[in-house]
Amino acid sequence: MTQPDPQTETPVETGAPGPEASAGEAPGAEGERDIHSVIEALNAENTSLKDKVLRTLAEMENLRRRTEKEVADARTYATTNFAKDMVNVADNMRRALESLPPEAAAAAEGALKAVIEGVELTERDLLKTLERHGIRKIDPKGEKFDPNFHQAMFEVPDPSVPNGTVREVVQSGFVIGDRVLRPALVGVAKGGPKPGSTGEGVDRQV
Repeated sequence: MTQPDPQTETPVETGAPGPEASAGEAPGAEGERDIHSVIEALNAENTSLKDKVLRTLAEMENLRRRTEKEVADARTYATTNFAKDMVNVADNMRRALESLPPEAAAAAEGALKAVIEGVELTERDLLKTLERHGIRKIDPKGEKFDPNFHQAMFEVPDPSVPNGTVREVVQSGFVIGDRVLRPALVGVAKGGPKPGSTGEGVDRQV
């Protein structure tokens, strides 16, 4: 029997991967890519959920603030109509006191003096009661005219005060909270220097 020639026998490389080993790497690489895709998808979903939660929390906070403001406004301004009626009562008391000449009020004695003092005391108590409920009287004489709180009825020539100064108060105003319940009816000074002027040359147009 003929023996194989060792010199012509094809050597076998033991360290090189065979066909089966090369084919086995593909599924592992594909699985790794699938895992990375799943992780990226989960991260994106997590980011989206975080964004939705933050938006929901912000909307709830805004809703809470709006609700608190609406409740506070309801408490403050719920008595607006009642306050207007009570302001008319305070006006009538003031008119009653002003209808009496100053000389007669100063010389009043006995029952007449008691009536005058009673009306004055009632007026003060009424104004204090209104103020405890957020309703304040505004008497802007000497202040700068503010169209948000005052209503100009006429102009008063007066060069001794700056233009736009409230010179007379025809009827006092009232505010409730931060809102005007009734503007003050006023006469505004005209003919004086502009507000903020301190000298003759400051008022000159540039």
